[in-house]
Order: sequence, then C-alpha cells, then structure tokens
Amino acid sequence: MTDIEGLKNVDWWGDTADLLHVDFVQQAIVASLLLGIVSGAIAPLIVMRRMSFTAHSTGELALMGASAALLFGMGVTWGALIGAVIAALVLALLGMREQDSIVAVVLSFGMGLSVLFIHLYPGRSSQAYSLLTGQIVGVSSSNMKALFALTILVVAVVGLLWRPLLFATIDPVVAAASGVRVRTLALIFAALVGIVASQGVQIVGALLLMALLITPGAAAVKVTSNPLVAVALSGVFSVAAAVGGLVLSLAPGLPVSVFVTTLAFVIYLVCRAIAWNRDRRLIKSADEDGDPRCCE
Repeated sequence: MTDIEGLKNVDWWGDTADLLHVDFVQQAIVASLLLGIVSGAIAPLIVMRRMSFTAHSTGELALMGASAALLFGMGVTWGALIGAVIAALVLALLGMREQDSIVAVVLSFGMGLSVLFIHLYPGRSSQAYSLLTGQIVGVSSSNMKALFALTILVVAVVGLLWRPLLFATIDPVVAAASGVRVRTLALIFAALVGIVASQGVQIVGALLLMALLITPGAAAVKVTSNPLVAVALSGVFSVAAAVGGLVLSLAPGLPVSVFVTTLAFVIYLVCRAIAWNRDRRLIKSADEDGDPRCCE
C-alpha cells in the first residue's frame, strides 16, 4: 500500500480523538498554544518595522546555536536561545543603516557554521534534521518550562514598552526627537525576536519559522490599522495555525509544519481578500459621492 492510499484509509476523526488523550500530544498542544501567543505578540511589530528578512534570518541563526549545542552536548534550548539573541543583537547593531546587506552577510556566515556543526554531529541525523523542520511532538518538560517562562517574559516586556515601542515603530525620527530611546528599543525588540525565534526553531523548525513569526502579523495588518487589534488578531491567527496544524497532523502522521504553514497561508489569503473587498467598496463609495481623491 502506498503512502497516498494509506492517507485515504485514515480515520481522521477517530484517530485524532484517540490521540488527543495521549500525554505527549496534550503537551505538544500546550507548546503550540504558547508559541502561538508569543509569536502573535510581536508579529505585527515585525511587519510594521519591515523586519521580516531580519526575523527570518534570526530564526536561521538560532539553528547555528542549536546545532552547536547539539554537537558539544549542551542543552539545545539554551544553545538556540543564546545563538538567536546574539544574532538578533548583532543584526540590529550592524543593520541600522544598511540592513538588507548586513543581514545577508551575517546570515550566510551563520548558516555556514550550522552546516559544519550538523555535519560533525556524531549522533542521529534525525535530531539535527528536526532543527530544520521542527519536532513539536518531541517537546520535553524542560522545553515546556522554558517556553512558558519566555512567553511570560516576552508578553510582559511588550506590554510594558508598548507605547514607546509603537511610537518608535511608526515614526522613529519624531520619536527620537521626542526623547524616546529608539536605538535602545530597537535592541530590546531584536532580543525579543531572538527569544521567540529560539523557541520556534525547536517546534516548527528554522526553515518554517516565518509561518508563525511573520505571516500572522502580515495577515492582521491587512484587516486593521489599529495596532492593538492587530496584535490580538495576530495572536488568534498564530494560535489557530499552530494548534490547528498540530491537531490536523495527528491522524495522517504527516509533519506538523506542513499543516501549520498551510493554515497560516490560508488565513493570510482570507485577510487579503477581506482587505481587497473593503478597499473596493471604499473606492466605489467615494466615486459615487464624487470625491476626486478616489482615483488618485
């Protein structure tokens, strides 16, 4: 029987319901929920700051720290965290004026080291491969504790610094002139991105981290211009993609990341369609009222 024929014979509802009672699956759902919350909290700010490439690169560089930790027998969680935060801070410091080129230079160097560390790793290749594509069902209790603590930390810092952070995001020049420490906030936000990326790498993998770190935020800003609403929607979208992707993957036994990225993409398409329909109705209404700005 081929894999495709096997998928046709899957009892999606029954198998999923049975697996939802398994302890490690329940733990994975909680991990998905936490990752969705923490990703959603910063995703709109990443999009508004035009840091998508930087955030993606930070996730890739978290792989460098994780693979180094794997090679030297250290904790992968802390290796990914240290690697991602250092990478994010370096990118923020060096990329103040020439962000795209600096990100590309640092990313290529870091990925080269990642390839070396994974190549030298003497253990099972599946452990190293999971850093690329994620292994959410393999989340340990120590990983859960770290994810829970870091989720509280990131959400608390974003909430505490929300007003100056938003001000520096929307208009950094005016914010700096008003006394806001724009550079310091940029470093703090970069560190937050690194923290989230380090956790996301272990769950959805370095290659697919954008599905939670960027796509929900990009979808949210399509349907609202209110930053607080965008954060709330981004959190909902991110949780829906993470938890929904995990649940959908249970019965067929396919990689979780396939469903997570698909759900995130569908949500983005729906939000984009809503935005297109809203803009079309506004233009039509302005045209009917004779507003000359409708055609500008």
